[in-house]
Amino acid sequence: MNRYRAVVKIVECGGFTKAALELGYTQSAVSQMVQSLEEELDTVLFVRSKKGVTLTPDGSELMPYIKNICHAYRELMEKRSEMEGIQNAAIRIGTFASVSCHWLPGLMKGFKEKFPAVSFQLYQGDYTQIEQLVKEGSVDFGFINPQAVTDQELKTIPLKKDPMLAVLPINHPLAAKDKIPIKELSQEPFILLEEGSLNEPMEYFRQYGIKPNIQYIVHDDYTIMAMIEKGLGVGILSDLILNRVDYKNAVRKLEPPLSRTIGVVFKDQRILPAASRHFLDFLTDAYRELE
Repeated sequence: MNRYRAVVKIVECGGFTKAALELGYTQSAVSQMVQSLEEELDTVLFVRSKKGVTLTPDGSELMPYIKNICHAYRELMEKRSEMEGIQNAAIRIGTFASVSCHWLPGLMKGFKEKFPAVSFQLYQGDYTQIEQLVKEGSVDFGFINPQAVTDQELKTIPLKKDPMLAVLPINHPLAAKDKIPIKELSQEPFILLEEGSLNEPMEYFRQYGIKPNIQYIVHDDYTIMAMIEKGLGVGILSDLILNRVDYKNAVRKLEPPLSRTIGVVFKDQRILPAASRHFLDFLTDAYRELE
């Protein structure tokens, strides 16, 4: 099993030395593990160069199977832990910034009051990346807008409605209004948050046949808020991310109103590790807003 873990860790770390440090082995031991697996598979997995370590074409094709072996082994160990109780289990979650910063910490705190020894591993990304993490087994489940899920075999549970709001420089002429008409907002330099397979503001504009004046595409909510504060444009962000921020921006309701759904995505709740099943039950008990 250690050989497969070593290969995955080398890919994650981008090199043998760092992978060895994280795994607690010598670099020589890691190299021997890789060589042993290469001999068994009758191929070469890695190419070393001055720029670092990269997968060979064969390595790229085999990597999903190697990951599956690692994930299956982890699930086996989780099952054994489940038989002994869930106290020492790790819950792996895919999430995005607004949830991980302003919603998830409180949920984890509440859950750890019941199960103090449970640990959490958070993997952040956009909707597309989170769905992929779930599909490949790198996380137990992920937070997502259920409408963004493209794989029909995945399961989703909607949890919460999150209003989307217009964000403008504090001295912007439109900031004098209580509600910002979408048509007027679309004429301003627009800063778009890139969210992956589904972009709620763009769907909103398309719904009303409006083409926004997109000047910037950004992957981070906080960067957008900083850009708006400097007068570079306007944007649409979620109420969740706008809570407890220090940026001096005007935040107004949209006309017509817009909201997104926050939910969770997973393969099959019945085969989730016990700790993750309990945490999902905890989530659905905490949020019944959409029922």
